[in-house]
Amino acid sequence: MASFLYRLGRFSFRRRALVTAVWAAVLVALGAGALTLSGQLSNSVTIPGTESQKAIDQLADRFPEAAAGGATGRVVISTPGDITDPAGQAAITGLVKGLENAPKVAGVVNPLQVQAISPDKHVALAQVSYRVPGFELTDADREGLMAAADAAKAAGYTVDFGGDAVQAMPATNATEGLGVAVAAVVLIITFGSLLAAGIPLLTALIGVGIGMAGITTASGFLELNTNTPVLALMIGLAVGIDYALFIVSRYRHELTIGRDPEEAAGRATGTAGSAVVFAGLTVIIALAGLTVVGIPFLGEMGIAAAITVAIAVVIALTLLPAILGFAGGKLAGGKIRVRRKESTTTHGERWAKFVARHRIPVLIAAIAGLAIVAVPAASMQLGLPNDSTAAPDTTQRKAYDTVARSFGEGANGPLVIVVDLSGSTDRQAALQQAAAGIGGLPERPIVTPPKTNRAGDLALLTVIPKSGPSSTATEDLVSDIRGLNAGLGSATGASLAVTGQTAANIDVSEKLADAMLPYLALIVGLAFLLLMLVFRSIVVPLKATLGFLGSVVATFGAVVAVFQWGWLTDLLGVKTTGPIMSMLPILLIGVLFGLAMDYQVFLVTRMREEYVHGADPQQAMVTGFRHGSRVVVAAALIMISVFAGFVLAESSLIQSIGFALAFGVLVDAFVIRMTIVPALMSLLGRGAWWLPKWLDRVLPDVDVEGEKLAKQLDAPDERELVDASK
Repeated sequence: MASFLYRLGRFSFRRRALVTAVWAAVLVALGAGALTLSGQLSNSVTIPGTESQKAIDQLADRFPEAAAGGATGRVVISTPGDITDPAGQAAITGLVKGLENAPKVAGVVNPLQVQAISPDKHVALAQVSYRVPGFELTDADREGLMAAADAAKAAGYTVDFGGDAVQAMPATNATEGLGVAVAAVVLIITFGSLLAAGIPLLTALIGVGIGMAGITTASGFLELNTNTPVLALMIGLAVGIDYALFIVSRYRHELTIGRDPEEAAGRATGTAGSAVVFAGLTVIIALAGLTVVGIPFLGEMGIAAAITVAIAVVIALTLLPAILGFAGGKLAGGKIRVRRKESTTTHGERWAKFVARHRIPVLIAAIAGLAIVAVPAASMQLGLPNDSTAAPDTTQRKAYDTVARSFGEGANGPLVIVVDLSGSTDRQAALQQAAAGIGGLPERPIVTPPKTNRAGDLALLTVIPKSGPSSTATEDLVSDIRGLNAGLGSATGASLAVTGQTAANIDVSEKLADAMLPYLALIVGLAFLLLMLVFRSIVVPLKATLGFLGSVVATFGAVVAVFQWGWLTDLLGVKTTGPIMSMLPILLIGVLFGLAMDYQVFLVTRMREEYVHGADPQQAMVTGFRHGSRVVVAAALIMISVFAGFVLAESSLIQSIGFALAFGVLVDAFVIRMTIVPALMSLLGRGAWWLPKWLDRVLPDVDVEGEKLAKQLDAPDERELVDASK
């Protein structure tokens, strides 16, 4: 592969105008597609096969007038006075009429007719149902809903809106560009050149632009989750900059030892490019592996991010050498050589020697630190966002708090009970038994009168819990209601199922939690096999995968401490706390695995190379660390900067993803790879490279560093053959 990449790099360098034009055409074509073919993104997180989804499908087939699968909205009108006086009734009537005329509204429940008035008569609650799901509502539809309250607000009433009908799509903002700005500073410090620093940023932005345009175009043909482009943007930016950093660093090295620019580009692509291919494959496999957990929207996010990573790899191997062709020898500079000898290399070597001398205390301190940070992970509670997790100044959060204060927490998360009466001989008795059984449960929820379809063989009951939609008590209530199904069926022939947004969120969270351990096992097994293939060792892959697990658990602990317990929220700008987003642990495992393997490869392969060439194990560790630490530190700082920029987003989900990835990279790069790995390598000595002879014969020889290519090109007779083949 290294030889192929060497030729590809030289070809791209020579035909730089052609290669650049091709990529520009791809970007323009996909950009045009994004502008003309884009569709609506979905904030739906349903999973086919769950009880709540089966019930929704049943309602759509046999009770379509219930609009059970459509968006819902809660409209809260309040006043310091009596909401039921003539002026209040007139305001409510006008509000309901305006809501009924809002776009795509299927029906409105008038609070005056169902007595949805708070006991103190200060608050009224109207329920709005839509004909379409929430992700199909446009900004104009939401504005139409909000406009219905204008008259009531003008009359002095307070009106707030909640429910999935008013949940806007997650969006990025300009503050996230701060991460890119910090990455630029890191690149300038690393290279000591604005031109050299600008090239990785340029290629990364082009790659992300192509990836995002492709996702936007695909949304016109596929139903994609709203978080799909956010994850692709995060990962695409980070790996795009890092992969270009690795190759540009090697290119500058080749220039400094006297090679002509074309030869330097070819060698950089063949050597560092080989490592980039392997690193990219690990990230791609980890992200694509999200499809095996059986959760469609998570698989879509993984595939989209994996494609963006693949684009970053291909751009690094083709467009980057072409751009280097335009820069030529201008990237070589004496400042970099001086700084490498006098500053960064010395620091890396000093740290490696310090760790080697004090390996036992260093190991104990690092592992103890990880254990302490991981403690909160034992209290991790998973859930999906709802109005309670919205920012305090949003209308959704105000509506939620008002409803909770006036009607109880459970009014924000009613449960929908679907009773199938088709197998019952006494349908009325079956309905009465279902309602009585639910009302008699320990929590004593409120059960509303049933509604039946035209055929009379399907009925709906609305159950209002006493606890909120994110409460474990509500989860227990859902389980208890479902437990009544067997007794109801044996006694009456009817069956019941629990659905609604609250029940669907519970089902999705449970499915995601169940999938986390199998996915983690898949990733750990994959990590062990890949690293054994690269390092031809059993011990090195074992400690690498254990280190990965340590960084994951520590990151879980930090996420719980900040986003669930509320630590450091003011410092980080986190406006609300609550259960951890259900998809976050699996996403973190997949992404962090790929990035951790990147750092492991770039740091330890040089140690192996020194050891194979006859160096003492201790010296091999120090020398390998000296050569690899600079680029790993720069790459990690860039990753952290890009991910941390998303902590400034408005969406709590995007904030938590950005924080988790930034903290995970920080721990894995600086605690695991830069501290624990050299300490263990020093402690184990030759034992770190042990591999049974029979396994050594079976494993294919993967030349990640391109060492064979370098030997081939440096051999005079082989070099002449390569030159003759150009």
